[in-house]
Amino acid sequence: MYLVTAKEMQTMDRQTIDTSGIPGQILMENAGRGATQMLLEKFQALSQKRIGILSGRGNNGGDGFVMARYLAESSHRVCVYLLSEKSKVKGDAKTNLMLLDSLEVPVVEVPDKESFQSRMTAIRHEDIWIDAILGTGLTSDVRGYFKDVIEFINQSRKPVFAVDIPSGLNSDTGRPRGVCIRAHATATFGFAKIGHLLYPGADCTGDLGIIDIGIPPHIVREIGPRQTLLTPDIICNAFKPRAPDAHKGTTGHALIVAGSPGKTGAAAMAATSAMRAGAGLVTLGLPAGLNAVVEPMVLEAMTVQLDETENGSLAASSAEPILSLLEDKDCLAIGPGLGTGPATKDLISEVISKASVPMVIDADGLNALAGNTGVLLKVNAPVILTPHPGEMARLIDSTPEKVQADRVACAREFAQSFRTHLILKGARTVIAHPDGRVIINPTGNPGMAAGGMGDVLTGLIAGLLAQGYSPQSSTHLAVWLHGAAADALSQTKGPVGFLASEVMAEIPTQIKRVAQGMPLSENVNPIPTLLGL
Repeated sequence: MYLVTAKEMQTMDRQTIDTSGIPGQILMENAGRGATQMLLEKFQALSQKRIGILSGRGNNGGDGFVMARYLAESSHRVCVYLLSEKSKVKGDAKTNLMLLDSLEVPVVEVPDKESFQSRMTAIRHEDIWIDAILGTGLTSDVRGYFKDVIEFINQSRKPVFAVDIPSGLNSDTGRPRGVCIRAHATATFGFAKIGHLLYPGADCTGDLGIIDIGIPPHIVREIGPRQTLLTPDIICNAFKPRAPDAHKGTTGHALIVAGSPGKTGAAAMAATSAMRAGAGLVTLGLPAGLNAVVEPMVLEAMTVQLDETENGSLAASSAEPILSLLEDKDCLAIGPGLGTGPATKDLISEVISKASVPMVIDADGLNALAGNTGVLLKVNAPVILTPHPGEMARLIDSTPEKVQADRVACAREFAQSFRTHLILKGARTVIAHPDGRVIINPTGNPGMAAGGMGDVLTGLIAGLLAQGYSPQSSTHLAVWLHGAAADALSQTKGPVGFLASEVMAEIPTQIKRVAQGMPLSENVNPIPTLLGL
């Protein structure tokens, strides 16, 4: 399912009008009609309610005027509050505003704070609000009068239905532009926008429906949106059933380099997760002094003892043995629990620059790259990075707040600049590929905010790479399965308190669901519904 930026959607609209002979008036009509259909399906007994439509003077307001007409024609009590003067409404929006006169739909001009307050008695009596104030073209923070109106609506605690996007929400980042409407449901047009899916935008959007307004498929192909939402179809198509004569020698061998004193669990979980993903063989390379501790924790994986420093972390001299171990391996995962000592950093840089198999770099492997990201331009094989926002900030010498302010742009820019696959973890994990494509994952929940979850994800990716999945498919499948396993545990155990090791143990069940063509568990975050007209 495509997700679009504001610019991509505007270009599609413009080309549809200019080259396909479909007038803007028709697109607006389709949008308003479809939004009205969704409104009536979402909210019951509206015939007994007073419906207030807050409209701006642009096309978003025009969509609201169309909705007012359809609601009035079906005998609903509706009133339009125009946050402008009628004389300032232009184009297709003006045409639809004028059509309301013949239906005697009340249109109240409230172009400023004083006029809004003078109508407060009637305004307070509305039972449900339709937000048609600001659309996806918003380019600055909401201030002044519109800010006051949005805050009033949010404080009214009345149900709100947003047209295209909650007013004030940045459609490309999911961040409020100062302030934004908190809607119970949103009808968007053509395609879902990135901001609908990323938090906090997902909370402000509420239930999301996508209205087909008639954008021709060839125009969509020409624009080629570069963002996609992971869906069950994508996951099922990526999964490869295992051959009936498969054996451990044909299902891949992963090398995982991990662990330091106090962080043995990270190494054990990464190794076991690779097995849970289906890798035939896993070898765990770790500091020699930890072998006696870790061996009983990984019954199925093999271990190799590597040189260590005086403090028990991996020594730089372990680089050559690791590279030798890779000669008959299918992939490398490096970083979980390794520590951040100078020797370990040197080791990681050398291994990354010389390895010839696909690599997953996580945790302290990422910390070792901070200030040394140039090594990524010298690698001989595909690289997958799995940072959380703090690790991402260290990679780009920024702050977690700036990373979170535009997760898609941050991940995409790094992936393209350094030719890597990057998984920016968090609510609605963002997967960016070297070619600029971005994938957003809908699975997962707040119960995953616990130690060890990243180690499990690293092992899953490695296990899939070892079996011959491409870096793209490995990232998509691993991130989906990781979140879906946690969603299943949230359903059975509760919203918090389940462990990373339990997520790891749930993976085979989720793989079974994918294999059977049913990857979406009951507790997966809702995926937008396409409403055809």
